Amino acid sequence: MNLVMTLEMAAECHPQRIAVSSGNLQLSYADLLNAARSAAKFIRAAGVRYVGMLDINSPAVPIALFASAYAGVPYVPMNYRLTKPEIEALLGRIAPALLVSDDPTLAPLAIPPGIEVMRRAQFQRAALGGAPEALSAPGEPHDTAIQLFTSGTTGKPKAAVLRHQNLMSYVLGTVDFASAAEDDAILISVPPYHIAGISAVLSSTYAGRRMVQLPNFDAGTWMQLCRDEKISNAFVVPTMLSRIVDHLQHTGKPAAVPSLRAIAYGGGKMPLAVIEQAMGLFPGVDFTNAYGLTETSSTICLLGPDDHRSGFESQDPRVRKRLASVGKPVPTIELQVRDEDRKVLGPGETGEIFVRGEQVAGEYLEQGSLLDADGWFPTRDRGHLDEFGYVYLEGRADDVIVRGGENISPGEIEDVLLAHPAVSDVAVVAVPDRQWGESVGAVIVLRENAQATDAELQEWVKQRLRSSRVPTAFRYVDQLPFNEMGKVLRRVLKQHFADRAP
Repeated sequence: MNLVMTLEMAAECHPQRIAVSSGNLQLSYADLLNAARSAAKFIRAAGVRYVGMLDINSPAVPIALFASAYAGVPYVPMNYRLTKPEIEALLGRIAPALLVSDDPTLAPLAIPPGIEVMRRAQFQRAALGGAPEALSAPGEPHDTAIQLFTSGTTGKPKAAVLRHQNLMSYVLGTVDFASAAEDDAILISVPPYHIAGISAVLSSTYAGRRMVQLPNFDAGTWMQLCRDEKISNAFVVPTMLSRIVDHLQHTGKPAAVPSLRAIAYGGGKMPLAVIEQAMGLFPGVDFTNAYGLTETSSTICLLGPDDHRSGFESQDPRVRKRLASVGKPVPTIELQVRDEDRKVLGPGETGEIFVRGEQVAGEYLEQGSLLDADGWFPTRDRGHLDEFGYVYLEGRADDVIVRGGENISPGEIEDVLLAHPAVSDVAVVAVPDRQWGESVGAVIVLRENAQATDAELQEWVKQRLRSSRVPTAFRYVDQLPFNEMGKVLRRVLKQHFADRAP
C-alpha cells in the first residue's frame, strides 16, 4: 500500500472531476496525478532525503504530498507560525531536503546547508508544466510516508513517523471509495502541517470530493466561501467554530448555507456551550467530533451526528453529557483506559488512554516505537469510559496536578467552572504550593459584563467537587492562549502564577 493509491484510483474513476479549488486555480484529478508524477521526477533528480513544506494551504500541498510518495521520500510539512530559530532548527533536522515555501516566510530565515528551496509558484509551474508520464511508486508499505513534527507545546518538537500502511489503514477503514457526489466539496481550513490537514487530503481524494482551500482562516471569509463554493463538508478546530459562532451572533444574520450538510471538528477540547450554539445556528447540519492524534494517523474516536442530535435534544443528563465526549472508538481501533500500573480500568475510572490498530504508528524518529509487546500505544491523554462505551477526555497526562500525592485532572474542575453563569472560558493548571507541592490554579475568562469573585468561584467548586479540587489561586484574562489547532497552551498560563513559586 502506498498513498498514491488513493490518487490513482480517483483519477482512473473520474479523471475530469475537480480535485482542488484554490482561488482561480482548479485542478482535476487527472491534473493532480500528472502534476504529482512530474514533481516526483525532479525530486528524485535532486537526490534529497525529504520534501519539506513550509507554507500555507495551496495546490502545492497535495501535489507535494503525492509527489513525495512517488519519489520514495518522506513528506515533511512544517509549522510556518514558529519562531525564526525554531524553523531553522527544524530545517537543519531534515537536510538534505527540497523545501517548498514562499518569500514572506523565507525572508527572515537563514537557510541551513543542504536545503534546496523552491518557491511555491515555481514548484507548481514545474509540476503542472511537466509532460504526463506513467510512474510507479517505489518502496514498501512499511516505508515512511509522512514525518510530522509535534507541536512542541511542552518541549522540543518530536518527529512523529507515519508509514504508508498506517495512513492507508486509516483511509481504507474510514472512507468508502468514490463515495462523494460530483457536487460535493470540502472546505479545508486547517493548516497543512497538522495531521488533520493530511487526512483531509487523503480521505477527500479517496472519496473523490472536491477540496476547496482556505489559506488563512477568518470566520467571515469561511462563511462566504461556504456560500460561494457550495460547500457540503467542512472540518474545523474548536477555536475556529467558536469564531464562526461569534461572527454569526455579531452579524445577527442566519447562516444561510443550504449546501452545507456536515461539519466535523477536533484537535482540541470543544466547550459544551460552543457546540450547543453551533447546532442551534446550523440546524440542518450533521456534526461529528473526531478525536485523534498525529501518532494514530488521525481519527480514533467519533461522536457522530445521531449522538449529537440525541444529546442536544435530550433532557436526560446522562444522554446530554455525551456532547462533551469524543464518542466511541472507530471499528478498526481497540481502546482501553489503564492506571499507572497499566491495569485496565472499568467504566467511570480515570486513567491513561491506550489504543491499538493498524493505523496506529506510535513511533518517533528519535525514540523509535512506543508500542508495547502487544501493539498498544500510550496516548498520554487521560480520560474515562462511561457504562455505554463513550470516551471522555480529561486532559494530558502531563497536565495532571499532584496535590499531596493525589492526582487531580484539570478537566473535571474546568467543566464545573464552565457551568458557572459568569464564566466564558477557563483553564486549570498546577501551581506551586509550599504545603502540598502543587495546588489548583484557574485562569478565567469572564462573560461580557459579568463579574465573579475568587470566593464565589471557590464555593461553586466546593459544592460540586471535593475540597482538594478547589482552586487556591485565580487569574483573570481577556482570552486564553491557544495554538492554531485549538489546544490551550498551559505552559503559557503557568507563567501567570510565577509569583507563587515557593
